Amino acid sequence: MSALAVATGTRRGPSVPQRTARVLGRWTLPVFTAVAVGYLLLPIAVMIVFSFNDPPGKFNFVWAEFSLAAWANPIGRPGLALALQTSLTIAFVSTIAATALGTLIALALTRYRFRGHGATNLFIFIPMATPEIVLGASLLTLFVATAQEPFKSFIPAGVFFPLGWNTILIAHIMFNISYVVVTVRARIQGFDRHLEEAAMDLGANEWVTFWKVTFPLILPGILAAALLAFSLSIDDFIITNFASGLTNTFPVWIWGTIRNNMPPQVNVIGTIIFGTAVGLVLLSTLLQRRGSARA
Repeated sequence: MSALAVATGTRRGPSVPQRTARVLGRWTLPVFTAVAVGYLLLPIAVMIVFSFNDPPGKFNFVWAEFSLAAWANPIGRPGLALALQTSLTIAFVSTIAATALGTLIALALTRYRFRGHGATNLFIFIPMATPEIVLGASLLTLFVATAQEPFKSFIPAGVFFPLGWNTILIAHIMFNISYVVVTVRARIQGFDRHLEEAAMDLGANEWVTFWKVTFPLILPGILAAALLAFSLSIDDFIITNFASGLTNTFPVWIWGTIRNNMPPQVNVIGTIIFGTAVGLVLLSTLLQRRGSARA
């Protein structure tokens, strides 16, 4: 600053490049985030809009006019109701099984050191790193092999996996466990073990400590893992297509029908599933905030 500016008490403001740099530094990240989120939500917005379309032909690809006909009868297509029921049932059962098994595995990997600890870590990440088409083909080979003579000596008598509902469920539990373990483990690693030690110093045994201290604190991670597992299960097509046989899930039904028609009911069901998932996430977030406020 010059001596004249000091004497007169005046101060020179920031230059144009400095102001420009400040504005860019302030707004670049928010604008980029908004564009990225908008890019991700654009297909969902198109799905929601076209659920109110009344297409003139068999394919719901071009906007014609606003209509609530598809919402009035969302499962009015042959086979759609059964396929949706199958998807929801498998997603629900596989989510419960994968969340229970994945949570126990995450606790074991975080809390204990045992023989094969490193190998278990590796095997947990393999389903996530393996391409789905390779994983689906491998599962198909496994399920078909259970009926072949050379493998019967290694398989208990009466164990057979015909392609269908059971094989889809096994496949979904298998790949969901990895995502559950990773999600719950991230929550457990930030857990303060002193809280458990304090509970046990006050007389609680391991079982009481787990349900009264550990489980409530890792519950947000378990819920997040369950929501992720449910979404992956109900959305999966590639692995399911290999393991389904003649059983149709919702994605497999869409793949089978899109060659002949694309009804707006598909958009309606997709909108309902999306809205339900968002609602559950918002409800979970609200409950967590209320719990934190009470604490």
